[in-house]
Amino acid sequence: MFYEPRKGNHGLPFNPFKSITVPRPIGWVSTLDVQGRLNLAPFSQFQNLGFDPPYVMFAAAGRADSPRNAQDTGAFVVNMATYDLREAVNITAQTVAPGVNEAELAGLEMIPSHIVAPPRVAASPVQMECRYHCTLVLPGREPGDTNCVVVGEVVGIHIKDEFITADGRLDVLKMRPLARMGYMDYTSVTEVFTMPPHGSGAGSLSLGLEGRPTSERK
Repeated sequence: MFYEPRKGNHGLPFNPFKSITVPRPIGWVSTLDVQGRLNLAPFSQFQNLGFDPPYVMFAAAGRADSPRNAQDTGAFVVNMATYDLREAVNITAQTVAPGVNEAELAGLEMIPSHIVAPPRVAASPVQMECRYHCTLVLPGREPGDTNCVVVGEVVGIHIKDEFITADGRLDVLKMRPLARMGYMDYTSVTEVFTMPPHGSGAGSLSLGLEGRPTSERK
């Protein structure tokens, strides 16, 4: 089949677009508004950008609280969403009035960050403290509608020790990160396989993919 998204002429009962780029990791973003009120929301349009220094991005409708809070206050925290925390993630995804504490609705403990003001989800195995960098505003279909792509530099990373293996890697299978699949479907990481690179420069590339220090890649 072929269809044009602006025409919506796919002929299917459900729009397939969100089920094409899958699985998508979920950035569970905590922010504070200018009054110091907590907001916690999951975003499946989330990804890392670069690594030295590391940046992350999340995208949401322009009317969402999280993009506005990040820009207004200059900071946000990305908490890893996991299979064990899936119900809490789902609760915090609901639309509530500004100022309503989603963490309280989900029964989550929030703990202080080390560098930025927004707190972290205590139960999450990994939390990344981020300083706001910029917002890319994309026009929506209807006049006045926008999609905001928020970029932040990761300035602090918390990893619970029980999720680090004896050889110094993250135990992703133990974490079981949650991912979005489109429709109302989700998945989590339950299988990992290794595939080394081939060809010229494969050795150096392998060290980079593994995250080895720059000094070891020369």
